[in-house]
Amino acid sequence: QLQLVESGGGLVQPGGSLRLSCTASGFTLDSYVIGWFRQAPGKEREGISCIGRSSTNYAGAVKGRFIISRDNATNTVNLQMSNLKPEDTAVYSCAAGSVVAAGSSYYDYWGQGTQVTVSS
Repeated sequence: QLQLVESGGGLVQPGGSLRLSCTASGFTLDSYVIGWFRQAPGKEREGISCIGRSSTNYAGAVKGRFIISRDNATNTVNLQMSNLKPEDTAVYSCAAGSVVAAGSSYYDYWGQGTQVTVSS
């Protein structure tokens, strides 16, 4: 019954912005650590950001450009992405877990992913 669904992916030009959303059904996101991950073809999945009860964390590659936030009214976690670069192109997934961590093995529930393509 626990589901996560990502939305907001698409095609954007370098330097542009995009907002991804992760919406839960069957449980409330405010009880979980929520992480955002991305995976490009031929590369390993990498953790890029996570949000705990009172903390936010960012990978060095996205720090200063991406902002993670919660909207409890809509049971949603958002990832606002700015100044996008071609190397940001990947499938982006959200996940829910119990502890703040960068590794995907620490997360229990996953969305299906949404494609982000940064190209002119």
